[in-house]
Amino acid sequence: MLKWVIDNKVNSLKNVYMLIQCTKKLLDELKVTTQEQSNENPLFSWHANIIKLGRKKTIVMVNDQTKYVIVLYGVKAKDLKNLSGLLQQSIREIFKAEGIKEEIIEQFIQKSGQASITKTKDRKSVARMNRACEDFYFMTDLIDEKSIVQVGVSMKISSLLAGAGKGTYINPNEELYKSLEEMAGQPVFHSEAAQLKVTLLLENHAVWRRITVPTNYNFKQLHKNLQIAFNWQNSHLYEFKVTSKNQHLVKIVSFKDAYHEETEIPMKMDSEVELSHCLEKSILYTYDFGDNWQHEIEVEKVFQD
Repeated sequence: MLKWVIDNKVNSLKNVYMLIQCTKKLLDELKVTTQEQSNENPLFSWHANIIKLGRKKTIVMVNDQTKYVIVLYGVKAKDLKNLSGLLQQSIREIFKAEGIKEEIIEQFIQKSGQASITKTKDRKSVARMNRACEDFYFMTDLIDEKSIVQVGVSMKISSLLAGAGKGTYINPNEELYKSLEEMAGQPVFHSEAAQLKVTLLLENHAVWRRITVPTNYNFKQLHKNLQIAFNWQNSHLYEFKVTSKNQHLVKIVSFKDAYHEETEIPMKMDSEVELSHCLEKSILYTYDFGDNWQHEIEVEKVFQD
């Protein structure tokens, strides 16, 4: 049995701020013993439930203050034993994808401390959490089967209007930005962005798009933006090739099986490489290995602030 016993006095002495308030269903899965616990700062408090999509267990968390939603998909027993660490990992990945500065993310995690587990607080919070669970079932097309932390799903749900009581509504993502700015006393967003000209290589046709993205985007995030820009359906494999002076530096792939290919070019997963590392390089994006749609990516400008 996982030994998570909550004691209010002990926790106050240890300055534990992050609170995960779980439904009975999730508490049963965690196999924990809890006592009454409260947190005066709702920014570091979450309500959490566990649901199933097919055979996959999914944890949905909602922040008490901002109503921001974090979704963990395909969790297993070993993950449940480290729910606090998994929440911290999720915060890092999702907040970074939102464009929030890394130093502010780390400040938030530092202030949060080690998570404590307790029961749900009130019906209002549970109702909001249940609504987030319902929203998740409408976002299954955004699920990343290769990751527990569902960055795209979390960001999408958190961009939807959420009830704030007395007939008012908020956007959880915007509430998050405001709350983090108040916490840190400074603007929260990563200040550097790249303007890219992306040309689809076709004979006798000039097809291109110009997009601007944060330079801290990884290539998985860049791929999603390119899919939207060219109205692709995100239904095929893809890769990026990064070159300098006609020499291949790295192949950035979207699937681990690519590592079994015989090649002298180093390979990395798309989630592991940031655009900021390739600003002065040539980038070729290939989508759908059958039709072989190739896109040449040119970094035109880099903006600060």
